[in-house]
Amino acid sequence: DMCKGLSTILSQYLNPSFGRYHSLQTYFFNHVSFCRCVGNNIMLLTKAFRKKFIIPNFEEFTQQIDKMYDSAQQQEGGQVADYIPQLAKFSPDLWGVSLCTIDGQRHSVGDTKVPFCLQSCVKPLEYAIAVHELGSERVHHFVGKEPSGCKFNKLSLNEDDKPHNPMVNAGAIVISSLIKPHSNKAERFDHVMEFLKSMAGTEYVGFSNATFQSERETGDRNYAIGYYLKEKKCFPDNADMIAALDFYFQLCSIEVTCESGSVMAATLANGGICPITGERVLSAEAVRNTLSLMHSCGMYDFSGQFAFHVGLPAKSGISGAVLLVVPNVMGMMCWSPPLDRLGNSVRGIHFCQELVSHFNFHNYDNLRHFTKKHDPRRRSDDDPNKSVVNLMFAAYSGDVSALRRWGNTPLDDAMQFGHDVVVSVLQQYQCEYTDNNLQCDTEEQKTTLDTLKSIV
Repeated sequence: DMCKGLSTILSQYLNPSFGRYHSLQTYFFNHVSFCRCVGNNIMLLTKAFRKKFIIPNFEEFTQQIDKMYDSAQQQEGGQVADYIPQLAKFSPDLWGVSLCTIDGQRHSVGDTKVPFCLQSCVKPLEYAIAVHELGSERVHHFVGKEPSGCKFNKLSLNEDDKPHNPMVNAGAIVISSLIKPHSNKAERFDHVMEFLKSMAGTEYVGFSNATFQSERETGDRNYAIGYYLKEKKCFPDNADMIAALDFYFQLCSIEVTCESGSVMAATLANGGICPITGERVLSAEAVRNTLSLMHSCGMYDFSGQFAFHVGLPAKSGISGAVLLVVPNVMGMMCWSPPLDRLGNSVRGIHFCQELVSHFNFHNYDNLRHFTKKHDPRRRSDDDPNKSVVNLMFAAYSGDVSALRRWGNTPLDDAMQFGHDVVVSVLQQYQCEYTDNNLQCDTEEQKTTLDTLKSIV
């Protein structure tokens, strides 16, 4: 439907009677060929035609991102994780940042095409899948919601003998036993892979068998956690603890790149709808719960500090990944293998702090009164008085193109400025006009007006 709508709009702009881009007509024979051309960029093009990007001046925004990338690159501290042999093979110089807005705008800088394992970054994703399929009540019958105050791999349960939350190993192992429990191992793994590919807009999602084998061979602590959970009856009835552990090791060994990981994060930022494909992947409930737990528990023993200073939902992994979500704006994936003493990427943490120092993305930054920070969501020409003056001059001079850029219909303006008589006249005209074609009812009026807005 969106392809048809866009091709209709574009055909009007390419129509010779409009005198615009006539030479481009030959490229668009019908909406089928148009759909083939736009491919996965349909959501981006839809927003572009309507001029409704969440970050209007994207070029200026990405220039600032590049400066933050360069600043973080100077951070030389940290050690590459070596207790899983495969992870120790990565160069400490690798450093990449990718972002994807909820509109599908993309930007990458650095080593953003190199695959790496999600490790603990998979925990919020598998939790989101579990809540999407089973609901919060079922999932939290087995796992708590509170920060643990303990190391992520400690043998520790809450006062109800449940794992403290899904972001520690004990919680993630239990969650892995809840996903497709009656399917065989291959089907369960394929199910999660398909989910993650949908979150990533069908971009790269792979699997490192070498890392998986390393996890199994060096996972004594996780086996200990598994037996402890089994002793305390933390798993669902008839669950196979060893199978749950194997599944957990597999999920940690799933690979992404910064680019595909940023689309996953953007799906969370967009309320569960992938901004690349427009597909609803996760329920709103699953996303809200996931972001809440990422905010309070996502950064190991640094979670409180991160929530205080950065104020955004995030999850780190020992591969050096940081999955960062700016709700309703964008998702980001930062990756650099050297870790600090708490297991977080040194460069990733530095970048996140710089991001929120410059932009008012912190959860508690006041968008209107926090004047020391920049708001990339605000247009540089957002002065409404200036817009009205420009509109009046366009109307006086008959500049139809400028009038279209205003984006409102006459009815919109009449309602906004309280001209009730004009509103009544326009609505009556709309009703009479609709009577000649369709039955005039409230819902159909709304649909017609929305169509007119999209064309204008």
